[in-house]
Amino acid sequence: MNDLGIIGFGIMGERLARAAVAHEDWRLAAAWDPDPSAAARLAAIAPEARFCASMEEAIAASDALHVASPPGAHIPQGQAVLEAGRALLLEKPLSHDVAASRDFVRWAASYPAAVNFPMASSPAVAQLREWLPEVGEVRSVSILVAFAAWPRSWQRGAASWLSGRAEGGFTREVASHFLFLAGRLFGKLTLLEGRAVHPEGDASETAVAARLCAGPVPVTLQGSVGTTPADDHNLFVVRGENGEVRLRDWSIAERLVDGEWREAPDARPNAEMRPLTLRGQLDKLASLRRGEATELATLEEALAVQEAVEAILKG
Repeated sequence: MNDLGIIGFGIMGERLARAAVAHEDWRLAAAWDPDPSAAARLAAIAPEARFCASMEEAIAASDALHVASPPGAHIPQGQAVLEAGRALLLEKPLSHDVAASRDFVRWAASYPAAVNFPMASSPAVAQLREWLPEVGEVRSVSILVAFAAWPRSWQRGAASWLSGRAEGGFTREVASHFLFLAGRLFGKLTLLEGRAVHPEGDASETAVAARLCAGPVPVTLQGSVGTTPADDHNLFVVRGENGEVRLRDWSIAERLVDGEWREAPDARPNAEMRPLTLRGQLDKLASLRRGEATELATLEEALAVQEAVEAILKG
């Protein structure tokens, strides 16, 4: 049995905590958050877990830790986890500071560390991979992310940083997942051109557009706020010489058949698919703790995504 600790018990920390409670190889041992009201939320999920008085106490009580605090704290907290000899699952992005992330990735090269891009364990992504040979040579990838408002309705409690230009915005929080997927499927990300639209003041972006390559494959990214009635809508479309496949709204794998998009037989909405995906992440985290190779997102992959994202936001 592995003891899991959570640093930063917000929405992402809670989600992995719930997955750990349901996993036979993990025990939710401890959590720390600077907001003492998080103790009640922890108790509702796992009454036996310890709500710690400090980050150091949570680290000492755990075998592996999920750092799920705001981005500015990721690197110092992740470094503390690794220096204590624990395995690390770091929330993305690595940071909002590219130079600091590069230094951290170099420093952590020999440590058991990975980044929480759940598409590394997504059943829908596995289905997409299975279909890829059918499309033949891949000609392009297009990514669309759209939101009724930012932050999304379920994120309003974290709006103080999610809505800010310094650490927040949908490009870091959402588009990064699809850039990771493009890089994972087709090769190293290279940004060719990118731009962002920011409102007056310090608010996060309202639109982005970019052209990239993932290995040899051209990739386009479009993102916007206020352009859909949905809380969150996204498409990841792969076009090949013989056909097209796509991931829709995080968890629905589809392929184009006779001009119509058809879902995979086991397709599920994201709320139903998420527990399966997070279970896969915990399976891999257990392997990482044992010193085994895993398919969790590497620090280097996360850095490539961050470099592209920050360049788009500055563009």
